[in-house]
Amino acid sequence: MRCATLCLVLAGALARTRPSEYIARKKGAKTRGCLGECSAEPHLGEAPTQFTWAGHLTDDQPSMLTAVLNQHIPQYCGSCWAFATLSAFGDRIKLARGGKGAEIQLSIQHVLNCGWAGSCYGGNPLAVYEWIMENGHVAYASANPYLACSSDSTEGFCGHVDTTCKDINVARSCDTFLDNGGSCTALTQYPNATIKEYGTVETEHKIKAEIQARGPVACGVAATDALDNYNGGILDEDPDDGQENEMINHVVSIVGWGEDKGIPYWTVRNSWGEHWGEMGFFRVKRGNNSFMIESECVYAVPGEFTVKNFACHENSGNCGNSKVCKGKSCGHGASLARDEGFQARSRKQVASRSLDANATAP
Repeated sequence: MRCATLCLVLAGALARTRPSEYIARKKGAKTRGCLGECSAEPHLGEAPTQFTWAGHLTDDQPSMLTAVLNQHIPQYCGSCWAFATLSAFGDRIKLARGGKGAEIQLSIQHVLNCGWAGSCYGGNPLAVYEWIMENGHVAYASANPYLACSSDSTEGFCGHVDTTCKDINVARSCDTFLDNGGSCTALTQYPNATIKEYGTVETEHKIKAEIQARGPVACGVAATDALDNYNGGILDEDPDDGQENEMINHVVSIVGWGEDKGIPYWTVRNSWGEHWGEMGFFRVKRGNNSFMIESECVYAVPGEFTVKNFACHENSGNCGNSKVCKGKSCGHGASLARDEGFQARSRKQVASRSLDANATAP
């Protein structure tokens, strides 16, 4: 009997090959940070039955959410902790702007390259916000798009990509092909966002209050087979999954809540693409800490963020590219650097911290 039980356990372990993407914080680690005085905890009176920042179709309200993203391409990377936190943070920036202007996407790759919160092998969501506050800012994704790589990953093409923390791996621009005299450079000025407060929140009522008052939150969740294979509807725990229902291994963002046929639920955005679930979202039973989703949520309050940028030229000659050929005779994209050693030298350029974040959230 013991052998049979052990074989079943081993078979189950082999069947679940996706590693945990969640790394718990050390006992006694800081759970809140503020620039200045921390704000009071939001309180909720009588909560509405339905509330979501995705928009109420019956009220014809626009969505205040940023896009659903996919952490699994161009290759697998266990970076849900960065996706959930930056998506929720981006939502709050969108809320601060009243939904006006082009959507701002924050650079997950900046966090992977330079943050100490985690890598493609997992991370901690609260540590993302702590790192951004400590670093001073996070770049926008247009200057550092997602590669699904970290310095410790060799998956796919990651072994051939430099993702170490250096200026050119924070924010960069390239003007044309090297064979045409082009160059890539670290930007000395680039759009970015800052955080003025972050913290944790747990239990249904407090999570509701935080979401309604300030926007979506990122939460740890036990991603069992029930979540992996979700086909829609209100998700509930499968008793056959046993202790796996209580093991946080993934991070998502709660954007609202509702009730369907008397069953209360959370509306949750995942980072597995719009082909998964309900256009990238899922609903999960609310009020009983299903899949541990009400036990560890984190939030961040936006500080300053860029809405009017310092205008770098295409060749970045005014934003750190010292190899640019100047003058009309140089032609489009021309550069002084044409030799093979150019790329190595360009990585050594020193870029100052951006001073572009010039709009303050209310």
